[in-house]
Amino acid sequence: MNRPPTIALFPEASFGAALNCVGIAQELRRLGATPVFICHPGFTGVFAEYGFKEFHLPAQAQSTSQAIEDYWQSFINTQLPHFDLDPMDQLPTYVAPTWEAIVDTVEAAEPGLTDILNRIQPDLILLDNVIMFPAIANAGCPWVRIVSCAETELPDPNVPPYLSGLPPEQTGARGAFEKAYLRHTRASHARYNAFRKSRGLPPLPRGLFLEPSETLNLILAPSAVRYDRAEPLPADRFVFLEGCVRAETRFDPPPMPVEDGPLIYMSFGSLGAIDTGLIKRMIDVFATLPARFLINVGGFLEAYDQVPDNVYLGSWFPQPSVVPQAALFIHHGGNNSYCEALYHGVPSLVMPYCWDGHDNAQRAEATRTGRWMHRADWTPEDLRATILSLLDDDAMAAHLAGISRQMKAHPGTTRAAEACLAALRAPAVSRDRDPPATR
Repeated sequence: MNRPPTIALFPEASFGAALNCVGIAQELRRLGATPVFICHPGFTGVFAEYGFKEFHLPAQAQSTSQAIEDYWQSFINTQLPHFDLDPMDQLPTYVAPTWEAIVDTVEAAEPGLTDILNRIQPDLILLDNVIMFPAIANAGCPWVRIVSCAETELPDPNVPPYLSGLPPEQTGARGAFEKAYLRHTRASHARYNAFRKSRGLPPLPRGLFLEPSETLNLILAPSAVRYDRAEPLPADRFVFLEGCVRAETRFDPPPMPVEDGPLIYMSFGSLGAIDTGLIKRMIDVFATLPARFLINVGGFLEAYDQVPDNVYLGSWFPQPSVVPQAALFIHHGGNNSYCEALYHGVPSLVMPYCWDGHDNAQRAEATRTGRWMHRADWTPEDLRATILSLLDDDAMAAHLAGISRQMKAHPGTTRAAEACLAALRAPAVSRDRDPPATR
């Protein structure tokens, strides 16, 4: 190739996936490629802020970006009571409606995405999502799958079911969850397969919404928390990363009336920030602790009229620059947040509310990299004691320091970018293999 390759990155409409892709794009740019981003409505400017060209999917007909934002906020408000349920009970109340909404997104995005890809003419596409967009499979160039949710997204006999929050040894509960998952996703899966067929793609097995790439699959699962797979993934197509932490601007903690005590950072992501009642309960406990707290509350700053002296609220923080300064990271179990905590050797207090947060919470507890705590079913004494115990756990701190050294010695962003460029140089691969069946 006599010109820099153009690589299109298409993350899902979540900040975790978007910012993972920024880290990879930064390395691709450093290595001489030309990365560009395809943006869902509502993400305009997110990638331009890091110096990347953006191509924007059009909003749905007669919809403004504010209308789309209002739709998703209404969706999450409706689902908020279900966030306290266990993973099995969330299947009909949250998981099934979410898959329906995801299929809606794929169908609506198809015309605009096809047009954008025709304009970009990329040499390679990186898809960070939980579902295949037919326009990508039909774009006429190789594509790369990024698995930025928990490793459980890729089935294996030794790996618990995706979204279950189960440990590997609970085989009985596993079978029950798998059957329930297939039952509750049957309708959305049938609708999605019908759409694939209309776009010339073969159907996927039950429960599967995204096939592995025949070119390259990047899995954001640090070695310290990976599962011992019964069926190892082919190393020529599946590359495990030591997380995927982007370079970020320097962050200096703001001055607070309380200047002493360890710094604790809390973020429940863009969805979790909507639960202002829960965060206020937590702030009441934080006021009693000998520590300083930075809390990401998203777009809900105006909801907090009383803030203790040891708490600072913000609508956004450059997380990779904040986490290394923290003694503890309280989060929802999003894979991006969990990997950043591991990368910087910071213990996690994981309080999941949905999706793969349950899986990462289980993994944090099992690998002694953090604690798993129910998001709302706790007393002030419970939360206070858990935070203090994590701050005082010297054995966990030493364990995490070793994990951090390992991850920093093999940065996932560099490994991902190198693998993508190597895939472009490799001979063309056959695309006629059948996707693996779900469990």
